[in-house]
Amino acid sequence: MSDLDRCGEWLSGKGPESDIVISTRIRLARNIEDQPFLSKSSPEQRSAIERNLALAIQRRFPDSLEYQNLCQLSPVDRLCMVEKHLISKDHANSDGDRGVAFDERGRVSILVNEEDHLRIQVIRSGFSFDESWQEIDRIDDELEQDIGFAFSQEFGYLTACPSNVGTGVRVSVMLHLPGLAMTKQIEKVFVSMQRTQHAVRGLYGEGTHPLGDFYQISNQVTLGRSEPQILKIVRDLVSQVIGYERDVRKNLIKEKPMTLADRVWRALGILKAARVIDSEETMDLLSAVRLGIHTGLLPDIDTALVNELFVLIQPGHLQKLEGRKLDTPERDIVRANLIRERLASVV
Repeated sequence: MSDLDRCGEWLSGKGPESDIVISTRIRLARNIEDQPFLSKSSPEQRSAIERNLALAIQRRFPDSLEYQNLCQLSPVDRLCMVEKHLISKDHANSDGDRGVAFDERGRVSILVNEEDHLRIQVIRSGFSFDESWQEIDRIDDELEQDIGFAFSQEFGYLTACPSNVGTGVRVSVMLHLPGLAMTKQIEKVFVSMQRTQHAVRGLYGEGTHPLGDFYQISNQVTLGRSEPQILKIVRDLVSQVIGYERDVRKNLIKEKPMTLADRVWRALGILKAARVIDSEETMDLLSAVRLGIHTGLLPDIDTALVNELFVLIQPGHLQKLEGRKLDTPERDIVRANLIRERLASVV
């Protein structure tokens, strides 16, 4: 099995607060000094940047990271990488030489020629702030030994998007908030995020709406704040949201046990019986099953099994599984077959 075919470690269901926090992701935006931003680069300059950065990454991480030029991958393989959170949709679909380096656990990915020359990303299971920051800081320091980054003494790291100027740090925490969604209190979270200049997005980031009660919370401001300040602000904010979700779940168990049980068991029954099912319904039903695991209703189901299904039922992975292009009705059948197979041993 190649690294490209593995499910990421961030789906393991382990780590601090992993019943609510799916993953913690930290990303750094960097550009090469004395080189134009990609929006101002010619195709020849873009190709030269990709070649030089690929060599630098391979020189620094020869054994731990696999490098792929995205132009050499099929559209399905690129889509699978998006679904695994190794690259962004824009990176998968843009033109010109671009690439990504990633490790076998899907924990580290370095995007070359996305919006910036480099996007360094570390993603870990659970609420893993310190570990994620230590790892990405080490990778950044390693690369900076070979690459001169565009930096201003006045503004900090220079980036293509003004909102990233400064530290270039984006912290994103993916949360599973079915309790707040069920009780229609999720809007309070949105209002709180807006007040504190944080963004709330869906499972696949910017431009996506929440499916399966998954919400990504990330900082929007980097200029004028240090890395420790950004990390602390996001950590404190997410900790509050985790507390709200826990309180709601406890109240559901105490005040509405039959409503909760009906939602969980009905979802499991449909997933185990359906012959045709679309991705949106699947995400909602898997969300209910995951809630059942962590409220004690389905203690014998492995969280990692459900977490991985959230990715495996996506279009790219289904087409990779079948080895051919699938239209929407075909995907709905293959998806149902896959789910029944994976849940066959579940009581």
